[in-house]
Amino acid sequence: MAVDIAEAVSETVDKIKSNGDNAKAYNVDNASEQQVVDFVSDIKEQFGRIDVLFNNAGVDNAADRIHEYPIDVYDKIMNVDMRGTFLMTKMMLPLMMNQGGSIVNTSSFSGQAADLYRSGYNAAKGAVINFTKSIAIEYGRDSIRANAIAPGTIETPLVDKLTGTSEDDAGKTFRENQKWMTPLGRLGKPEEVAKLVVFLASDDSSFITGETIRIDGGVMAYTWPGEMLSDDSWKRTLGIII
Repeated sequence: MAVDIAEAVSETVDKIKSNGDNAKAYNVDNASEQQVVDFVSDIKEQFGRIDVLFNNAGVDNAADRIHEYPIDVYDKIMNVDMRGTFLMTKMMLPLMMNQGGSIVNTSSFSGQAADLYRSGYNAAKGAVINFTKSIAIEYGRDSIRANAIAPGTIETPLVDKLTGTSEDDAGKTFRENQKWMTPLGRLGKPEEVAKLVVFLASDDSSFITGETIRIDGGVMAYTWPGEMLSDDSWKRTLGIII
C-alpha cells in the first residue's frame, strides 16, 4: 500500500504495477485521526495483518528565530512529522502484534543536531527518534522492531521546494554549498535511502531495533568542515573532478 495526502501517490502505484507487482493507492492525511482509523480499518478488512510500516510523510519550512517563529508553521510540521507518525503507528500496531513486523520512521540529521531557524522541524524529527525507541522497548517482545533513518540532504521535491531546483541560481548555490559541506561531495539519492529502508524492513536486520541510522554522506562526522570557500577551490579540497 502507498499512502499519501497528495494525489501523486497514484503515480507511484502505477510505476509499481508496471513492474508486475500489486499495489494500491490511498489518499490519507496522516495527521487526521479519523482518516487514519478509516484507512487502517480497510487494511484490516482486506488483509488482517501488516508486516512493514514505513512512516515517511513529512513537511519542512525554514522560518525564523524561535521568538518570531510562526505558530501555524510549527503546528503543521509537528502534526505531519510527529503526530502523523504516532497515529499511523498506534493504529497499525494491533495488526502486527500476532506475527511481528518492522516499523521504519523517517527522522533527519536535523533531529540529531539543530539547524538554524528550523526549530519546529528540529523538534519534530528529534521527537521521532525517541518515539522510535519507545516502540522498540514496548513491542520488542511482540517481535516488532522499530528503527529510524536520519537522512541528510537528499535530492527530493521537498529540497527543490525549499531551496530551488538544480536548474535555478538559488538551487545551484545551495547544492554547491552542500557539496562543500559533505565529505562524499554530493547530495544523496532517493534510491540510496530506499535501500536502507528495505534493509531495516527485512529479516537481514532482525537483531536491530531502537536504532537511528544516519545516511548523510558523512556530514555529521564533522565538527566543522573549515573556512567557507567562495570559489571552486572546495572541489579541489574534496578531491573531486566535476
